[in-house]
Amino acid sequence: MALNPSRSAFSATCKALQRCSGSAQSVAQRLGQPVRQLSSSATRNSEAFETATEQQDRPRWSYTPERMKGPGFSINVVRDPSRTIWHNNDDPVKLDAMYNRLLGTKGDRMLPDEIKWLAITHKSFDQGRRGFNTRLAYFGRLIVSLETTRHIMVTPTSTRDSPIQDQFGREPFQNSALANIDKLSTRQPQDIASKEKLAKLAMDVGLPEVTRWKPKMPENLEASGLTVVLNTSLFAIIGAISLQHGAEVAQQVVQEKILRRLGA
Repeated sequence: MALNPSRSAFSATCKALQRCSGSAQSVAQRLGQPVRQLSSSATRNSEAFETATEQQDRPRWSYTPERMKGPGFSINVVRDPSRTIWHNNDDPVKLDAMYNRLLGTKGDRMLPDEIKWLAITHKSFDQGRRGFNTRLAYFGRLIVSLETTRHIMVTPTSTRDSPIQDQFGREPFQNSALANIDKLSTRQPQDIASKEKLAKLAMDVGLPEVTRWKPKMPENLEASGLTVVLNTSLFAIIGAISLQHGAEVAQQVVQEKILRRLGA
């Protein structure tokens, strides 16, 4: 008996809902089809289509995808507005000239256009929305380290210290296969291909003028990490060449275009 009030209330609620729905349907039938409200979605879709069509006509490296753009403002407080002004190269001719100076004649044809721009794009450029060269640089750094180590191992030593005389008259075992073991204890790959030497090589071929990045302090590029950025771009070019043409071509490029210029 205690449940009868709740059941009656539930049935009364259901009847009221049925009456409301019936009255709403009758009113809708009298008024006919509802009038569609004005909306700007069609205009926005057409603008997005036009933007996408224009972007298809441009190369991928030259613009930021619309869906990767933010709301148009930043929550970061800029202490010095002059530091936000920085110009990056967008001339393909200037980029090809750098590749020719680095890789030799027709060096600009060794990589596709998109990869050429990706290899010299640092993650600080455009907040990384157009891709960046971090993974290519990691692969290229390993290749340069391997070839530098191999160069140390196969290069004969210019001077050899006289062997220490054993007090018992014993002579150490000598073998050509063991002659290169101690070379890495006196000379390391970073001694040949150091950051400073690679940055100097990058400056000689004009890499700073085409590298796309955003320094923290445009008035002080060295403090902003110019040396590391140039090393990253140089390693990324080697990594891209290895992926595009294979390890043998990348090995030849490192030996002839980098190590030889470093005086190795």
